[in-house]
Amino acid sequence: MSYAYSPSDARPGWLSRALGWMDDRAPISWIAATVAVFTFGGPLGLLVLGFALFTGRFRWRSSRRERSGFGCGGRMNLHLSRPTGNRAFDSYKSETIARLEREQEDFEAFLIRLREARDKAEFDQYMEERARAAAAPARSEAPDAPNPDQDRPGQ
Repeated sequence: MSYAYSPSDARPGWLSRALGWMDDRAPISWIAATVAVFTFGGPLGLLVLGFALFTGRFRWRSSRRERSGFGCGGRMNLHLSRPTGNRAFDSYKSETIARLEREQEDFEAFLIRLREARDKAEFDQYMEERARAAAAPARSEAPDAPNPDQDRPGQ
């Protein structure tokens, strides 16, 4: 069995732990670090500022857990594009993903048809009510026709 080594398998070094610690404390830690480096290190502040801007460290993220895909977005980061090295599994995975994407497209099309049907039904109901409202005053303006329920004169 072949096992591909990944740097994430190893225990992170002091730099990775420091970056993770700062990331967990939100952008304010990066702002404070940038100001401190500008104050005490001069031009190195530009390096820290560039790193923070380039890597998106100033964006508000509550924790590593959210960055890994289990946060508020509701989507999990499953690394779907990364091959595992097992051709049978990679083929199964790609077929399953394609099937799920087709099912999602079909479901979204179904929802669109459902919304269109509901809109048409509501519009048809509106048009019927409008036609009834337009017909009601027309009946009341019609010439006086004898009402069979009224008493006839002379009877």
